[in-house]
Amino acid sequence: MVQMISNPVLRTPAAVLWDMDGTLIDSEPLWLDAELTMLRRYDIELTDAVRDSLIGSGLRAAAATFQGLGVPLTIEQIIAEWTASVIAGLRAVGPQWRPGAIELLASLREAGIPFGLVTMAVREIADVVLELLPNGLQFAAVLGGDEVTHEKPHPEPYLRGAELLGVTITDCVALEDSFTGVRSARDSGAVTFGIPNLLNIDAAPAHEHWPTLAGVDADTLSERFRRYARADTSTREDTHA
Repeated sequence: MVQMISNPVLRTPAAVLWDMDGTLIDSEPLWLDAELTMLRRYDIELTDAVRDSLIGSGLRAAAATFQGLGVPLTIEQIIAEWTASVIAGLRAVGPQWRPGAIELLASLREAGIPFGLVTMAVREIADVVLELLPNGLQFAAVLGGDEVTHEKPHPEPYLRGAELLGVTITDCVALEDSFTGVRSARDSGAVTFGIPNLLNIDAAPAHEHWPTLAGVDADTLSERFRRYARADTSTREDTHA
């Protein structure tokens, strides 16, 4: 377990918690292909509204949505089929890393800031993605959607991610690309930055919205973290004055 606290002078994050699908890796096309293949088998249409609602959703919630559309499978069967399809796609075409993601991971490693993965994909998929990371990059902790009781947008995933790293969630940065993910991270107490992929998330309650991670390094992330961590601390102090 990583044991680290924020530097009291520099106020670097104790850790950076990453979402996976759409934030670390552009795997949404693989998920969409798995979903469409299943629905076509049962002559069910995937509307734009339903498709958008699935982005960032926990797999159990997404599978329940498919049951509501008429898919005659159990939640476990739906998730198992999606998992097999996405893993096959990852191994066939390789990972499509989001712009700036690998560079930021390398910068965090150089700065000594640990990073963890908090995904609603099952752990089996997360492990395959992490096997494909270049340059010896390694996440200090990994939490899959099948390892939590409550999926995003509940704050449990991010609280558990910080716990696995041995840090306090309010000393962490979270990176997310969806409404549900931003809500989960923000409600957990993490300083939260939204980086959109397929959806406009300007209305999501992130501390800031960035168009991309390209050009963001550990110094940039730490500077933005200090602004909001300090503001949140001031608010708490004012409240208890």
